[in-house]
Amino acid sequence: MSYENQVNLNVRLSQPEEDLFDYAYEQPGSAPGTLNIEIDAELPEIILIDYNSDRANRFDSLTPEACAEHLDTESVSWIDVKGLGSENILQRLGKVFNLHPLVLEDVVNVPQRPKVEDYPQQLVIITQMVVPKPSREGFCLEQVSLIVGKNYLLTVQEKPDQDCFRPVRRRIKYQKGTIRTMGTDFLAYALWDAIIDGFFPVLEIYGEKIENLEDEVIFSPNNQSLAKIYQIKRELLALRRAIWPQRNALNTLIRDGSSVISPEILIYLRDCYDHAVQIIDIIETYRELASGLTDIYLSAVSNKMNEVMKLLTVVSSIFIPLTFIAGIYGMNFDTSVSPWNMPELDWYWGYPLCWTLMITTAIGLIYFFWRRGWFKSFSKIPK
Repeated sequence: MSYENQVNLNVRLSQPEEDLFDYAYEQPGSAPGTLNIEIDAELPEIILIDYNSDRANRFDSLTPEACAEHLDTESVSWIDVKGLGSENILQRLGKVFNLHPLVLEDVVNVPQRPKVEDYPQQLVIITQMVVPKPSREGFCLEQVSLIVGKNYLLTVQEKPDQDCFRPVRRRIKYQKGTIRTMGTDFLAYALWDAIIDGFFPVLEIYGEKIENLEDEVIFSPNNQSLAKIYQIKRELLALRRAIWPQRNALNTLIRDGSSVISPEILIYLRDCYDHAVQIIDIIETYRELASGLTDIYLSAVSNKMNEVMKLLTVVSSIFIPLTFIAGIYGMNFDTSVSPWNMPELDWYWGYPLCWTLMITTAIGLIYFFWRRGWFKSFSKIPK
């Protein structure tokens, strides 16, 4: 299942329960090797690239049986299957390449946890490939399976329209580097290295997002900012789940080795392992930054509220004594009954003196607050 399907799983929850078993997970008690084809899976397209040090040929739209002719040659045959929408074609591929039913099950029933399994004549590698969306908003996760044989490499992808193998194809076509002089184990390394290196452009996008979001959270925090933070944290978690098992799989392959992987290629896989560790470090750093943005957001909102409360407190502190003075002189006492009943009401300058007292009180309070520095931070309140 792709990342988009995982994110939009709530759409599937409206379907009947049996549909979820049919298209998302294996039904409990299913026989080993059962293939569950998703309803929206696209039909497989088989592309074969056969090469050696002297030539490189590409064949499109092949049948599984046509691939069998290239399995026993001295050249390297890369069979790339794009799409998982036909059980018939996948079963035929399993027969041609002599795949164990459980291997075919892991290849077809996506998603699987990235892993490495060593068989007598084959090495099975399950990985997760990440491809950024053209809009630079999010990414797509796709399972890629590599079955490495003596003279062939079978790759199976979920989607036919996207992958990160173009640099490898160009190296084969234009004979760049040593890939045309090496075997299938080096090709498997090159493809796995391309998959892992594909995480770096995606992480670069998230680095820019976090940097822009940090400015937004500090200077103009809002509810959308908090939603963006949680979206980034969820997507970084998805990336972590995709790369972490691949690091473990690489470590297992480097430590235990395989009958189809030469010792010389294990040195290259160490470099691939280092890239996986570096990606994990970057993801963990970004996750910490995203968590820190949540604290910054809460602090910014709290500071904004404190500044607003301070402003309201200053305004209230100025008007409370004025209200007190106006309330006193607004009482209806009859001055003719007693000379103590507010004699100021009979003064000739009583009204101007009352205004003078209120204005003087307000100016005095404003000066007092200004001297304490309360007005300096009002202009810095985030809007």
